[in-house]
Amino acid sequence: MKDNILSAVNDYYTEKVVKHGGTALGVDWNSKESQYLRFEQLSKVIQAQHYSILDYGCGYGEYVNFIGADNIDSCRISYTGYDISREMILKAETSFGHLKGVQFESALSNLKHDYAIASGLFNVRLNITDDSTWYDYILETIKTLDNYSEKGFAFNALTSYSDPEFMKDYLFYADPHKLFNYCKTKFSKNVALLHDYDLYEFTIIVRK
Repeated sequence: MKDNILSAVNDYYTEKVVKHGGTALGVDWNSKESQYLRFEQLSKVIQAQHYSILDYGCGYGEYVNFIGADNIDSCRISYTGYDISREMILKAETSFGHLKGVQFESALSNLKHDYAIASGLFNVRLNITDDSTWYDYILETIKTLDNYSEKGFAFNALTSYSDPEFMKDYLFYADPHKLFNYCKTKFSKNVALLHDYDLYEFTIIVRK
């Protein structure tokens, strides 16, 4: 089932980036402003000036612009972007592949990082109508974020507290309490749930 999910997600996002290019719309966000607001929340997991980070589901690599090419090129930050969409990786490499602190992967290596982040991975459920199947996919992905990070990880999801009239069938709205409890009991005593920014979503931060 996971392979079917990944294949469908790959097709969905590849179509987006082919149509819209390296823009917020290319990764299915409404605007660059909301995209960067998400980056801001996810980055709260970081508690260091020098660190390595895995951007899991990196899209076209815009997080590199957010954290600053100068920080990466000076070797203060080591960035790895991973995405299953080869088209996304090609866009990312074209824009940022020249930076010496940056690498992009379409297959994960065994290298661990200080931190790992994931933005928007759990939103588009497409034709997966069974909630338990999608939750299993979410939990498995969270385990991957844990496995690839030494100091902490962060991810976001659409919230079940969204206004019903704006909720869409092809999107998944997660229960923030359920995922907070999962992370709190499985990974660390230092877990934060951020639900105080003006988007219909939440961010969970796990510090080890």
